Amino acid sequence: MAAITGEWEKALAPEFKKPYYRELYTKIRQEYATNVVYPPADEIFTAFHLTPLEKVKVVILGQDPYHEPGQAHGLSFSVKRGIEPPPSLVNIYKELNADLGIQAPGHGCLEHWAEQGVLMLNTLLTVRAHTAFSHKGIGWEQFTDAAIRALDNEDRPIVFILWGRPAGEKKVLIKNPRRLIIESAHPSPLSAYRGFFGSKPFSRANAYLTANGETPIDWEIKE
Repeated sequence: MAAITGEWEKALAPEFKKPYYRELYTKIRQEYATNVVYPPADEIFTAFHLTPLEKVKVVILGQDPYHEPGQAHGLSFSVKRGIEPPPSLVNIYKELNADLGIQAPGHGCLEHWAEQGVLMLNTLLTVRAHTAFSHKGIGWEQFTDAAIRALDNEDRPIVFILWGRPAGEKKVLIKNPRRLIIESAHPSPLSAYRGFFGSKPFSRANAYLTANGETPIDWEIKE
């Protein structure tokens, strides 16, 4: 695993010393040695690398990484250029178009969002190939809870976009009054029609940021 650095390292340093994290680290090393696991080990913490703690304006919280070859690269819902956007991302693009009139790009890489301060985080950071939620209960939940608490300690406006039940369950960790929580169904084709479509997360996030003196996110993804 590539090391977490900067303000994230300072905020999360206590976690690295806890028994659960030592057990998680051992388990993950074993998983990568004996199974096919996504994302690649050196991309597990990509979200933290691309979006420093002090720069976070919006958090998009998903469930666990994509579990098919070549998809996951450490940013929730994102895939690298050259990889076909998965159905959940296709639906995100549909809502982006309905919300802001932005056309879907010809790729699924969301690094442009991450670099502007959109933390693209999952509740679990690794997954075994072809098996959703296969790394549930091994410690990632506790670690990502700590990341959410660190964000909630930041004294500035932050938007939390919670997609799906596992993400929605993190709502109890968000107590700072300078927060906007946008909660909806997951963008998966199995659930998108139960409240994801029409939720307008992108315009609502920007309206909140603008109203609180922050620069809005440019949600248009370049080709």
